[in-house]
Amino acid sequence: MLPKSFLFKSWVPEWLVKATLFIVLLPSLVLFFLPMANINAAAGNTGIETYDVYFSVALFYAGYVSFFSLERRFFRFLAAKEYFIIITIIQILSSYICYITRENSILFPFRFIQGMAFTMTVNLSLSMIYSRLRTQRARVIGYSIFFGMLACMIPFNNFITAEIIDSFNFNFLYKCAMFSYLPSLIFLMLFMNNVRLDVKFPLYQLDWSSFLLYAIALTLTGYIMIYGQEYYWLEDPRICWSAAAVLITGALFLIRQSALKRPYFNLEVFKYRNFKLGALIIIIFYICRFALSITTVYFQNVLKLDPIHIGHITLFNILGIIIGVIISGVFVLQNRPIRLLWVYGFLLLLIYYAGMVFLFTIEANEGYFYIPLLVQGLGVGTLMTPSIIFMVASVPERLSVSSAGICLLVRCVGFYLSMGLMNYFELYSKSKHFNTFQNRISFDNAESYQKIEHYRNLLTQHGANTTYAKKAASKMLVNSINAQNHIRYAIDYYETVSVLIVLTIIMVGLFPYINRTIVTITKKQPSPF
Repeated sequence: MLPKSFLFKSWVPEWLVKATLFIVLLPSLVLFFLPMANINAAAGNTGIETYDVYFSVALFYAGYVSFFSLERRFFRFLAAKEYFIIITIIQILSSYICYITRENSILFPFRFIQGMAFTMTVNLSLSMIYSRLRTQRARVIGYSIFFGMLACMIPFNNFITAEIIDSFNFNFLYKCAMFSYLPSLIFLMLFMNNVRLDVKFPLYQLDWSSFLLYAIALTLTGYIMIYGQEYYWLEDPRICWSAAAVLITGALFLIRQSALKRPYFNLEVFKYRNFKLGALIIIIFYICRFALSITTVYFQNVLKLDPIHIGHITLFNILGIIIGVIISGVFVLQNRPIRLLWVYGFLLLLIYYAGMVFLFTIEANEGYFYIPLLVQGLGVGTLMTPSIIFMVASVPERLSVSSAGICLLVRCVGFYLSMGLMNYFELYSKSKHFNTFQNRISFDNAESYQKIEHYRNLLTQHGANTTYAKKAASKMLVNSINAQNHIRYAIDYYETVSVLIVLTIIMVGLFPYINRTIVTITKKQPSPF
């Protein structure tokens, strides 16, 4: 444990040190999933599609994951204070460009750069935090806080950005992000000493080739998962060429790692059974976790709730995550078997997704969803930290950096798979159910006529003239069909997720090796990432 006066000036109180490190980290965490705070607003502001919004998040993830190993060389080359200042300036400049641009060709590269800068921020700030933690209890709390914050980012963004989006356009959020970095920049310049956390290591023989191969493979994988269903997968040459490029760059990357003396990632980590098991659990967990966005879209498109109301509702999800993180931390400190946490966490998620199947209706009171969102947050908070610790801690200390980097990759793949599955179900399920509704309306004209007459009478009673009421009634019928369509898609997807969770619980319950596995954290454990 480093003395406080080593990194920060002696007159700076301990609480201000912790607050400064928190202020440094929070804006970058907010930037991560910022475009998903209000997908319709993000798309409508620049005239892009919702798929482009998801892809901007995927690019941030790709930059974060691919730069992780290469960044550690810069971390060892620069002093902590000057490194922080450089990172913060990069984030401010990139946020400014995202604020002024209306072109995807500019937005996408700078979202990737923001992901790279996020890697730098996380590695440095968390290394500084963990250099001050001595006991196992403190380290468990540190892990829980970081991953709890990461899990809270989407609902937290929904809450804090609702009022801003209601008053300004979406890109104004990037301007807010720029100014949110200024306090941390001022505090760092005033409070920090210009010292190093490690011995200076020259910047020679940087493995840019591995980084580029890795980044290209990740970026194109995200592209395939997000745009694949829209372009009908391999029927479109763009998806075909992207898939071929992923296979080629991925193969070259693996060949290069096996030939290098100091590889980007040590593939020996895959020899450990717990490591592979942890990777599978995390992928399943991430598929389940990001399915929550379907509920948010349901609030917006079917129930017609405004972003401010949605932000308030999702506070229950944040509360659940916080409680779940505390419970999982207590379990880890008590050395309870990981099987219990996984079973409890996935059971909570099963209750949420199976229960929501019965709550999706064309009209509902927002109060019906408080408890389900709390339960979903409990499940996410219970699973997040122990699953990641389990995977990273399942290999020897000498492989800890590689295990941390590949754990990042697994989480990224889980996010990509979740986006790909939701896009597939959305287009396939909605088209199937829309055709069913359309056929019923065609063959059952009496029912559709009665519905249109009902809408027309409502409009005329509220002062609309006959011509307008007739046209608007037909439009309202189409909107009603689209709402039913989204409900059927949400039900189909949540039923599939529920089946996946049941299979996972059975696997965890029956796999004998898991029953004897306990999550522990030692002083050698790497900091969160």
